[in-house]
Amino acid sequence: MNLSRRKLISLTAGSALVAAAPLRSAWAAAPKYRYKYANNLAVNHPMNIRAREAAERIFKETDGAFELAIFPNSQLGSDTDTLSQLRAGAVEFFTLSGLILSTLVPATAISGVGFAFPDYDTVWKAMDGQLGAYIRGQIQQRGLYVMDKIWDNGFRQVTSSTRPIVVPADFDGIKIRVPISPLWTSMFQSLGAAPTSINFNETYSSLQTRVVDAQENPLAIIETSKFYEVQKFCSMTNHMWDGFWFLGNRRAWEKLPADIQEIVARNINAAGMDMRADVFMLNQELQSTLSQQGMAFNSPDPAPIRAALKEKGFYDTWKKNFGDQAWDMLETATGGLS
Repeated sequence: MNLSRRKLISLTAGSALVAAAPLRSAWAAAPKYRYKYANNLAVNHPMNIRAREAAERIFKETDGAFELAIFPNSQLGSDTDTLSQLRAGAVEFFTLSGLILSTLVPATAISGVGFAFPDYDTVWKAMDGQLGAYIRGQIQQRGLYVMDKIWDNGFRQVTSSTRPIVVPADFDGIKIRVPISPLWTSMFQSLGAAPTSINFNETYSSLQTRVVDAQENPLAIIETSKFYEVQKFCSMTNHMWDGFWFLGNRRAWEKLPADIQEIVARNINAAGMDMRADVFMLNQELQSTLSQQGMAFNSPDPAPIRAALKEKGFYDTWKKNFGDQAWDMLETATGGLS
């Protein structure tokens, strides 16, 4: 069932208190398996609300044998730090954008090719289909476990404290925060911007102190992270779709008995599907909410921006980087790009 915005807000206070709290009160014995799940989003984001629900179901279905402790809002470190902890086994689960994961698994960035996906139908056709299966295979080759269903981060929009993005020339010289990912840097450089790679947990302060003028994220993150406090303009560019791979430390995963693996995977994948619906619904409401917070919205025509990227060789470059096999899978879902 979708989360309404009212329900989301009502759950925020409780979630903040219990996000990493133990679930074991109904069982006398301590859980045999207590795994940590880290993410970089605010406690009131649908990701954490749905993860908490999944954790409760898993605990009950395993009769208290498996407890998932949730650490939201980069509590355990930056994205790059937490990815290192995941690989070392200090954290058992972590949700990470494929665009950031691409520093370890290059193929994961292909879902973020600029202006590739016109709508959600196209996204899920690719990510629940052949392209998603290919990407999961690439992740597993790097020694990580990955759940079947990618969680939604939404289409990304550009916010700025200086000016809206209306035509490609508006990108010229704008200092924009981007995650630590070559694809992001490449796209905005091709448009004439000055991208700066900054970890997500440092983004608000970087905007506040004007280290950068702009950033880009889905509306749900813009709202839950309160970027409207330090940004005036929001341009609905829909320039990238972004999702979170639910990653596991393979050694920790393989320690679990098969029946517990099934319970954990089934509930986490189901929570990811519920979260997709939540993000879609929230994004329908958030433009009005953010407007009330003082943000000015506009919707630029994507065609001239896509043409500028093509003229600069952006698509040809990334086709070579990803290889013909992966690119053909992408274009099977999206249609021709390069």
